[in-house]
Amino acid sequence: MSPPMIGLYCVGLLLVLIAIRVPIGVALGATAAVGIYWLRGLTAMLSSLGAATFDFVAHWSLTAIPMFILMGAVAFHSGLTAHLFRAARAWLSFLPGGLAIATNLASAGFAAASGSSVAMAGAMSRLAVPEMLRAGYDKGLATGVVAASGTLGALIPPSIPFILYAVFMEASVGALLLAGLLPGLLTMVAYTGLIMVRATLNPELAPRSNDVFTRGEKWRLLVRAWPLPLIVAGIVGGLYSGTVTATEAGAFGAVVAIVASVLDRSFSWGMLRISVVETVRTTAAIFLIAVGAVLFSRFLTLSQIPMQIGLLVNEYSVNLLVFFLLTSAFYLVLGMFLDPIGLMLVTLPILAPIMTSLGVDEIWFGVIVVKFIEIGLLTPPIGLNLFVTSAAVGDAVPFDRVVRGTLWFLCAEAVVMVLLFSFPSISLYIPSLMQ
Repeated sequence: MSPPMIGLYCVGLLLVLIAIRVPIGVALGATAAVGIYWLRGLTAMLSSLGAATFDFVAHWSLTAIPMFILMGAVAFHSGLTAHLFRAARAWLSFLPGGLAIATNLASAGFAAASGSSVAMAGAMSRLAVPEMLRAGYDKGLATGVVAASGTLGALIPPSIPFILYAVFMEASVGALLLAGLLPGLLTMVAYTGLIMVRATLNPELAPRSNDVFTRGEKWRLLVRAWPLPLIVAGIVGGLYSGTVTATEAGAFGAVVAIVASVLDRSFSWGMLRISVVETVRTTAAIFLIAVGAVLFSRFLTLSQIPMQIGLLVNEYSVNLLVFFLLTSAFYLVLGMFLDPIGLMLVTLPILAPIMTSLGVDEIWFGVIVVKFIEIGLLTPPIGLNLFVTSAAVGDAVPFDRVVRGTLWFLCAEAVVMVLLFSFPSISLYIPSLMQ
């Protein structure tokens, strides 16, 4: 049997394992082990399991991941993110859909202290949705904005998916983190515009708030929210100036979050212990998926499937627009069923040779890929952000209302994706200033 045919059989095995709910990291690793054994024998399989795993896990850039996760965990469990939401609420409640806009902007701020979309959706669901429901907001809008705004966590630096993409594609971590800044802000603006238009056309969706804040109260709430803006400025400024590496920026953010919780008098050893345990568990889960994906990538290389795809692309001269449309369909369908990080790492070995043959900029493509996997978090039937939001609000909002409320934000995502494809400079402008 030819190597490509063995590769196709093993891809089928992977899909079966995923369908029966085998954890994706285990499914990837097991399929890769079977495939390498089938192609090269037991010695090659054992060698790959040891060498590939160590080479990936020992990569220095990956040490940024637990730092960023710890930063987000401390910021959430110490209540720093709650301060940011209260400040946004006080300053923006006068706008149409003010509480939803405040949730959107607070999510953008939390993105700079998390890097995880799912974590952010869960946190903001518990924090913001009850406030919006008490104010009479439509249940779909209240939960939809939280689920959608959670995707900002993978774009605005720090971003765990960008770090993994950079390591996997051997690209610049710092350039990728900065490349996500403008697309993240553009997405935030698109969401804000959508909320304002819907709330203006149908005021019953988002009744105007009756809360009254004095100027002094507004400034006090804004001052108390200082840690997260400082983290943003420190990470982006440090990366842009070259003062810190991605790993050092993560460590800086984690330290600032801990110091801020001490100054805010919300620090406790119990809070720190919970944050550390959560960091260890999340990091272990991410690394398991990443190691499985690396092994699967090595197997695909041995099976010659990426090479065959590259030859087909060259033979039929697929242009960039066709590649973009096919990639869109590819990620939107798979994103309904797969974990976002697993989805990215599974598909990169297949798409990378096509990207190379078309001369696509790897930084720009990284932004496109991360946007697609984040959109996958919002697409039913298995969009993780939908389930996280629904689970966090409990019986207060039926799952179908969460889905319908989120679909409006997918329209905004479509506009953003067209802009990012049509104007690559949106993603590449800030990284170009580093050169």
